[in-house]
Parts: sequence; C-alpha cells; structure tokens
Amino acid sequence: VFEYPSMEQVKTVKCPTCGTSVAWLPENAFRPFCSERCKMIDLGAWAESEYSIATNNDDLMSESSQKLD
Repeated sequence: VFEYPSMEQVKTVKCPTCGTSVAWLPENAFRPFCSERCKMIDLGAWAESEYSIATNNDDLMSESSQKLD
C-alpha cells in the first residue's frame, strides 16, 4: 500500500513563471509549474524566442564538419 509522504517530507519547488511554491507530487500534472496557465506562458516565451540555450557556434561547426569527413 502506497503512503503519501507527510507535508514536511514533500519537496516543493518554485513555479518558474510566477514563483508560487509547488508540491512536487505525481498528481501535480503541471509540475514544475503551478498551473496550466503558467505552463502555457512559459511555452509561449520559448516559442517567441524569449529564452535561448547558449551555444558556441564554432564548436558546433567543427563537430558538423568532422562528421562530414
């Protein structure tokens, strides 16, 4: 029988969009977000290129040319 952890044992994280504390539980379908709204705001920000992942283009070009050789 599965027992849910007590509230003292539940890990909480901050919603990346609004900063609300969110319990990290399997039934929280939107984790790490607090709601579908915050999840969609974040997705929209990625779609609008508000976020990016830093890369070193020289390294990427070098890797690509090595694979072609």
